Amino acid sequence: MKTATSAGVLLYRDRNGLEVLLGHPGGPYWRRKDEGSWTVPKGEVRDGEDLYKAALREFTEETGFQPKGAATPLGSVRQAGGKSVHVWAIEADWDPETLISNTFSIEWPPHSGRMQTFPEIDRASWFDLTTARAKILKSQGEFLNRLDLLRQPK
Repeated sequence: MKTATSAGVLLYRDRNGLEVLLGHPGGPYWRRKDEGSWTVPKGEVRDGEDLYKAALREFTEETGFQPKGAATPLGSVRQAGGKSVHVWAIEADWDPETLISNTFSIEWPPHSGRMQTFPEIDRASWFDLTTARAKILKSQGEFLNRLDLLRQPK
């Protein structure tokens, strides 16, 4: 069985301290969840696709924003379900109020026979690192640690 691979972009900016942009997953399962549920905007890598190109494509599909600038690889982590997630950090500013996310459809409520459409990300927000560490999925917290280390004065 092939393990899924995802790639994404962690936007960051410095506004009186380091801030990162996280997305909140859309759909009924995440509606009432906050701490420990936010994510780096990311998505599945297509067969044979370059990981970094996939990260940019997925970020743009999930936010409507195409980041420009130098990308710093933050490596990968394996999530609890086995998915491998690769992330690049890009310094950029963006207004999350302009979020335009792609969508997915599922049967909702379950066994109702009704298909409903939801955004992949229903909102995005900037967080300082302390707040981001509480908001982000536990397995993705390592990306915040790696970014923080890279941004430390030498």
